[in-house]
Amino acid sequence: MSELKKSAAGFVGCEYLEVAAGGEASRYLDCYRSFGWVPDENRSSAEVRQGKLHLKRDRKIANKAELTRLQRHFEACAGEIRALERAKTASASAWALGVGLAGTAFMAGSTFAVTHEPPVVWLCVLLAVPGLLGWILPYFLHRRLVARETARITPLIEVKYDEIYEICEKGVKLL
Repeated sequence: MSELKKSAAGFVGCEYLEVAAGGEASRYLDCYRSFGWVPDENRSSAEVRQGKLHLKRDRKIANKAELTRLQRHFEACAGEIRALERAKTASASAWALGVGLAGTAFMAGSTFAVTHEPPVVWLCVLLAVPGLLGWILPYFLHRRLVARETARITPLIEVKYDEIYEICEKGVKLL
């Protein structure tokens, strides 16, 4: 499977693919092998460390249309996994930023109250308390929301990984 078969004349027509895999390069390489792709040995290993995979496969591979369909399905599932991974922190970050900005607004009000002529100290203290809380709470809020979203999203990601493994098994059977 990893060897490209040479024709009678010794020439193999190949098609090439470049994939930006990021930190998932090993997983992507394993999955793309299920669709007949092999690493292009003419590329440097530095590009692999940067998360780029350079692959090639025989242009005259059997069941090419079905393998390509399975490959597109795999790529769609991988994209959904990336989106789910981002969703773990997106909402938590938005809430933490909102609370932090509200705390900053209260601190600004507190500052304006103390710099007013004559200074309104009671208003400064009244606005400084929620301002400080607005600066301290985002850290804990972010951690709690990320933990809750992770617990909710992790089973969905596992289902997608199972779907990817089934797709790869089908691809291997077609090779």
